[in-house]
Amino acid sequence: MNARCLLLGLVLFAAGFGSAAPESRAAGVTVAAAANLTFALDPLREAFHREHPEIEVTLSLGATGNLVAQIRRGAPFDVLLAADLDYPRALIASGHAAADTLQAFARGRLVWWSLQAPPPGADLATALDDPTLRRIAIAQPAHAPYGVAAREVLQHLGRWDDLQPKVVMGENISQTAQFVETGNVDGGFVALSLVLAPRLKDRGGWIAIPPEFYTPLDQGAVITRRGADNPAAHLFLTWLQGPAAQAVLQQFGYAPPTAAPAAP
Repeated sequence: MNARCLLLGLVLFAAGFGSAAPESRAAGVTVAAAANLTFALDPLREAFHREHPEIEVTLSLGATGNLVAQIRRGAPFDVLLAADLDYPRALIASGHAAADTLQAFARGRLVWWSLQAPPPGADLATALDDPTLRRIAIAQPAHAPYGVAAREVLQHLGRWDDLQPKVVMGENISQTAQFVETGNVDGGFVALSLVLAPRLKDRGGWIAIPPEFYTPLDQGAVITRRGADNPAAHLFLTWLQGPAAQAVLQQFGYAPPTAAPAAP
C-alpha cells in the first residue's frame, strides 16, 4: 500500500469507516459544477489526480440553479461547486447539504465578449451603443448567477429596459458563450474563465466589466447530504483551497474569494 492509500485509510478509520466496504465508497467523488468552470474542471481533476490517484472524480456541469434542483430530487452528487454562495446556503437551509462544509473557493469575473474585437480602450457603454449590435446574450437569471450579474450590469448602466428586445438567454453561462462563439449573437456577457480557455482565447476580444457594476461572484462549494459520509468528498474540498487548485483557478481568471462565507 503506498503512502497516499495509507493516508486515505487513516482518514476513513478516523471517520468511522474502517471496514473494506466504505473504503471503496471513498474511492470516488461525484462533483456537480457550475458551467463557468467548464474549461477549468479537467485541469483541476488532473491536478487532484496527481496528488490522489486512488480517488476517481466524476464531473457534471450545468446552471447552478438546475444542479441544486437535481440535488434536491436525489441526484447522486457528493459536492456542489456553485457560481455563488446563495444556492449552497439554500441547500443547507433545506437540509440537503452540510452547513459546516460551506466554503468560498474563488471569485468569478464577468466580461463582455464579441467576435468583433473592440477597439483599444473601448468601454462597455460604447460597445452597447454600437448600431450594428443586434443581439446580445446573457445567461438565464432565473437559475444562473452569471445571468443575474449581467442583468445587474445592464441595470447599473440604465440599459436593461431598452436592450430587452435584443437579449437572448442561454440556459447557462457555457451555452451563452457558445451563442457568441458561433456568431448567433453579436456579443454577450460571459465568464472570464471561458474566454481565457485555450479554445477561445484568440477568438475576438473582451472588455472587463468594473466589479462595482455587479454583486461579487464569490463561488461556493458545499458537501451534499449524500456526500457527508464520503471522506473523499471532504478531501476534495480541502484540496480545493490549496495551492495546486488555486493555481489552476488563477490561470482561468478567477480571483481569491472576498471572505469566508457564513452558513444560514
